[in-house]
Amino acid sequence: MKQSLQLKISQHLTLTPQLQQAIRLLQLSTLELHAEIDQALQENPLLERIDPELPSFNSSLDLPTPSTTTAEGSETHEEPVELNSPDDEGWGIEYSSNTQPRDPNDDDVDSSDLQIANISLREHLSTQLMMTGLTDRERTLTLILIESLNDEGYLTQSLDELLELLAENDTERDSLRNELVQALGHLQNFDPPGIGARNLKECLTLQLKNQHASPELALAMAVVENHLEHLAAHDFARIKKQLRCSDSDLRCAQEIICALNPHPGSQYSSAETRYVTPDVSVKKIRNNWVVTLNNEAMPRLRINKLYADILRGGNQTGNTAGLSTQLQEAKWLIKNIQQRFDTILRVSQAIVDRQRAFFDHGPVAMRPLVLREIAEAVNLHESTISRVTTQKFLASPRGVFELKYFFGSHVATDSGGAASSTAIRALIKQLVSAENGKKPLSDARLADILGEQGIVVARRTVAKYRELLHIPPVNLRKSL
Repeated sequence: MKQSLQLKISQHLTLTPQLQQAIRLLQLSTLELHAEIDQALQENPLLERIDPELPSFNSSLDLPTPSTTTAEGSETHEEPVELNSPDDEGWGIEYSSNTQPRDPNDDDVDSSDLQIANISLREHLSTQLMMTGLTDRERTLTLILIESLNDEGYLTQSLDELLELLAENDTERDSLRNELVQALGHLQNFDPPGIGARNLKECLTLQLKNQHASPELALAMAVVENHLEHLAAHDFARIKKQLRCSDSDLRCAQEIICALNPHPGSQYSSAETRYVTPDVSVKKIRNNWVVTLNNEAMPRLRINKLYADILRGGNQTGNTAGLSTQLQEAKWLIKNIQQRFDTILRVSQAIVDRQRAFFDHGPVAMRPLVLREIAEAVNLHESTISRVTTQKFLASPRGVFELKYFFGSHVATDSGGAASSTAIRALIKQLVSAENGKKPLSDARLADILGEQGIVVARRTVAKYRELLHIPPVNLRKSL
């Protein structure tokens, strides 16, 4: 084959670094966005965060005073700062939100700034152990049992397993077993009641023994010891037949058992509560639902004035060449962050406009919605809408919801329309909450009731929605 060179001209789409950064920032959550900004602040000296407690030194840059902008384009001067359009020709680029400075002498401290020192379960039990009159050996064995507890307060290792670790020979095994049994008895007398149990039945029994004796308590003890599985299955007829008790007596025993704590050690767990910072909020203004950006979720960034003055002097040397690149990167970041929040605001307003009935009447009025409908309304691609609605939250009078919540599949109605799956789940929840406990509604009956309201849905679909709502089946919802 003969080799040759050919010159060909073609067009193809290329993602510039600025566009790649804009796409990456758009799909980040608020927490991930702030982490990205913190990293950029460490790497780029041209970029700095505005401290709300310090005065701004951009007065010489002749920047206009921004006003709060809603999705409808109206302006209000009650909150003085929100979005600034970055000027590629100037140096005073600022992207900020309105956060009021707090007086350092103010005694009112936000409760979210306080951290509660929680005591662990093992520390709580060890403190009680030190206050007992046990011998050193008994305390040591009890402490071994405390260390073997899980976070819920149950003894996960059997006594035989502990004996394998502690006993050196068979002669010592028998005496050590008795000592471990006594140590377990001491541990089970500690607070909270039910601690040190090896299974659920023993946990509930220990808590019942800690209460004052009564006929109802004796019946509850019999149910726990012999009919706990039947009680969980709501097989009340078998329990009444075998224990020869009435409905009222069994109901009292059931109330006593339901008041017990099956996880006595969970109150000492160190699980941290995770809070969600909404990106936007929606309020009803003059019969219209208007979306505004959450100032607390928006960063306050600007170009460093000192380095900007150095570059403005025009002395482009080898030392300042790197600063020019970092300046451009800082301008890109500020512009892309502004574009990110503008896109979130536009998409959120489009969603709220189409789900107005939800904010007026609740989940039962949710209408079917797909990404394509919002994409056509705001003139964006469906993939962009998917990025915007993932891990972005909206605060409303009805609660805080992820933007993904307002999208859902649809089910056909008799009139030829469509009902949202969210609305159907809300109807199922209402029907179950209003049902007769003695005759709960089956999945087939729920499907028939929905059919009477014009919503054609199969029984298996009702069962799927019921499981998504964590509603137990009909046999477990039956009450005395």
